[in-house]
Amino acid sequence: MKLAEALQLRADMNRKIEQLKVRIESNALIQEGDETAEDAGELLKELDETVERLSELMAKINERNCQTMVGDKTLTELIAKRDGLTIRVDAYRKLVNRASQKINRYSSKEIRILSSVNIKEMQKKVDDLSAELRNTNNKIQETNWLTEL
Repeated sequence: MKLAEALQLRADMNRKIEQLKVRIESNALIQEGDETAEDAGELLKELDETVERLSELMAKINERNCQTMVGDKTLTELIAKRDGLTIRVDAYRKLVNRASQKINRYSSKEIRILSSVNIKEMQKKVDDLSAELRNTNNKIQETNWLTEL
């Protein structure tokens, strides 16, 4: 199994766990004399089994990420870089959006509101960081599809 397939399986298991949690909660209470639509005990057993399989899969994924080299970095380091870039792109983009807003004045006596940053420079920074993020993400995706779990 490729690493990318394992990641898809992990996402499927996470969705299944969330659905099981909802089903368990839905069957927690019943009116006296009625029966639950599903047996909460069986659902809990299925939840436990799925969580156990997910834990094993995540351990294998994490181990492979630590062992897999992409250039001079491990896949784990590349994922951490991507996460950091994502945070930075988001923060810079929000700054540019906020600083670009026009504040209407209704008379010349009102205080002028000016941008505290050079919007053009900040937008260039957003574009550069976004390109680096895309390239990093592409390397991660490529590696995921080439790497055996």
